[in-house]
Amino acid sequence: MKAFVFPGQGAQFVGMGKDLYDNNPIAHDLFEKANEILGFRITDLMFNGTDEDLRQTAVTQPAIFLHSVILAKTLGDEFKPEMVAGHSLGEFSALVAAGAMAFEDGLRLVSARAKAMQKACELKPSTMAAVLALPDETVEEICAGIDGVVVCANYNCPGQIVISGEIEAIDAACEKLLAAGAKRALKLKVGGAFHSPCMEPARAELASAIEATEFKTPVCPVYQNVDARPHTDPAEIKANLVAQLTAPVRWTQSVKNMIADGATEFVELGPGKVLQGLVAKIDRNMVISGRQ
Repeated sequence: MKAFVFPGQGAQFVGMGKDLYDNNPIAHDLFEKANEILGFRITDLMFNGTDEDLRQTAVTQPAIFLHSVILAKTLGDEFKPEMVAGHSLGEFSALVAAGAMAFEDGLRLVSARAKAMQKACELKPSTMAAVLALPDETVEEICAGIDGVVVCANYNCPGQIVISGEIEAIDAACEKLLAAGAKRALKLKVGGAFHSPCMEPARAELASAIEATEFKTPVCPVYQNVDARPHTDPAEIKANLVAQLTAPVRWTQSVKNMIADGATEFVELGPGKVLQGLVAKIDRNMVISGRQ
């Protein structure tokens, strides 16, 4: 059984999507439609911008979404998903690719999400840190004992967790995690504390936009970040998307559940190879490939 997975923020690179734009009429038209919807030429930044341009949340999120979704739409009969999942932002790509919402609606929501998250980042200094080579339970216990906001934000693969929260709390947690035997506890170059209570203002803002958007039953189950479970009911999908902003990305659990439900092959659609690497660390027996 083939599972398609879609990357999140951090997978972007200058030149992403240019081959699609240049060589596929369907892709060309969808990219141009995106430029119109967004009100600026995101293609110029994707194809010829700087790394700095692409690191701005308001650019990064729509850029990765567009690359992933347009790629899926150009695959034709090759894209016949039996299950899909996306990492954080990638969940929106997965939902559009699986027919749960229209391309235009998905792009508008991703753009609104990026702007809301950027605003939330500016309200309170916050950050994230990658923690390597500690059991999940140890990281959770240490975070729970720190004053201030610091939580597990991304369960990426066994031995790799990203924590998220207020800067002082992250610093204190990193110190204790290293003392507990972490191979690394390294702050990331991100704008703020994604998937933590610090994103509450963004969650509230995005909730009304999601509620106003039409969702349909997807063509296959979508394994959502919040509970790592398969969903096809539009109301459940909406509720989980809203909750996602302040809840952890349960990627390890999602991949394990997809495998338990019959997945034998994973195909990553979009920029980079991050998810291919994570799936390989979760289960070395999987057939793994990617398209970009």
